[in-house]
Amino acid sequence: MLTNYMKIYPLTLLIVCAVVALSLLPFGRIEVAAQVPLADKWTHMVMYAAVSFVAGWEHHRRRRLRLASLVVVCLVLPTCLGGLLELAQAYLTTYRSGEWMDLAADAIGAAVASIVTFIVKKVE
Repeated sequence: MLTNYMKIYPLTLLIVCAVVALSLLPFGRIEVAAQVPLADKWTHMVMYAAVSFVAGWEHHRRRRLRLASLVVVCLVLPTCLGGLLELAQAYLTTYRSGEWMDLAADAIGAAVASIVTFIVKKVE
């Protein structure tokens, strides 16, 4: 079953692995990002927009994208991933913190990408 998902969603799984690594590995403070207001939230929005859009694109490539599957693949699953990673940051690491605003940024990024996917792929 996993190999089936690897065939259908190879880029999505690659991006998800990168998001998980960036979310859970310890990184030092990035000075350039400290100068940009809400840089952390913008990063969350971009990461989850990428997951959402690529998942929708790969899903559409294999089968016609309907509104219900768009909502699940592009909005619900990436937002759940964001929530799980925020919980993992809060409870499984000592160098990261889970934040509700990060989860909100994840959901906004996924929602924007879902709307773009809806427009670009002409969902039924």
